[in-house]
Amino acid sequence: MNRPVRTRTDPDEMRARILAVADEQFRRLGTHKTSVADIASELGMSTANVYRFFPSKGAIIESVCGRVVNEVAGIASAIACTSAPAPEKLDQLLTAMHHHSKTTLVKERRMHEVIVAAMQNNCAIIKAHTERVVTILEAIIREGIQTREFKVEDPVEAARAVKTAFTPFFHPILIEHRLRHGEDDEAGLREQIRFILKGLGKSD
Repeated sequence: MNRPVRTRTDPDEMRARILAVADEQFRRLGTHKTSVADIASELGMSTANVYRFFPSKGAIIESVCGRVVNEVAGIASAIACTSAPAPEKLDQLLTAMHHHSKTTLVKERRMHEVIVAAMQNNCAIIKAHTERVVTILEAIIREGIQTREFKVEDPVEAARAVKTAFTPFFHPILIEHRLRHGEDDEAGLREQIRFILKGLGKSD
């Protein structure tokens, strides 16, 4: 007698399904009101089964956050690959990253909270994202040095300095602080980018 063949769900596919549901729940209810049991229930599986793919709720939060930061890194990479002059690319990249973070804060408040939670927990994925952004900045600065649009000697050091100088407009908690205190965010953004470009040796 032939028995029906049982097919196993691919682990990567199962992880993707869990993250899709977690993403939806986090956006709708927030991380604090979403439990692993809630995610499991939505998927029609046991909580223990979810833990087979993710060791903790924190791991799920980190992975969902990874989806968001990968989107930001993708935007940065796309700008870096354009044929625009290096100063223009750097301006566009910093502006786009800031606007993405601000839009997430204003329009997707609960996803903003996911990112903040991941940053406060020093998640590896946040550290990797920051390093990826610095690498993209370095490539643009190196290009600007080659075209003599920037006048710095060490592109690695300069990229880290740019990241530090732009932190008030890059870090979600600091962006929230600026908005709460009614600071002119766009004016401050333009001023800071001009400061960064001048620091790299670009003249007005």
